[in-house]
Amino acid sequence: MKIIKFFDRLEDRVRFTLSKHPLVYTFIGGVAVVLFWRGVWNTADMIPWLTGPVSLLISTGVLLMIGLFVSFFIGDQQILSGLRKEKKLIEKTKEELDAEEISLREMHKEIEALVLKLEEISKRMSPR
Repeated sequence: MKIIKFFDRLEDRVRFTLSKHPLVYTFIGGVAVVLFWRGVWNTADMIPWLTGPVSLLISTGVLLMIGLFVSFFIGDQQILSGLRKEKKLIEKTKEELDAEEISLREMHKEIEALVLKLEEISKRMSPR
């Protein structure tokens, strides 16, 4: 348990530091991802029966079982926008984008008003 807490705190500190330097963060993350997949690939090459078709079947089965197959290759946003019959961003007209921006601003104002009301209710309910 202590080791998990240690690495959790270490991760928080590293992410906080790297988030101030997005290009360095991107480079380190990219290199780490490539090295991870290189390790997976080289390890798989060491298993004689793990041919291309066998790897494809196993990975497809696992990804389908854990629910990552569609979301990884297509992404949640594409699925949701397709279900809502939304246009792609490049297909939207300036008027549609402006209307969407106005709608988002109105929602933001409504949310801010709700937050203020909740804070007011919280103040009234808290013991003095």
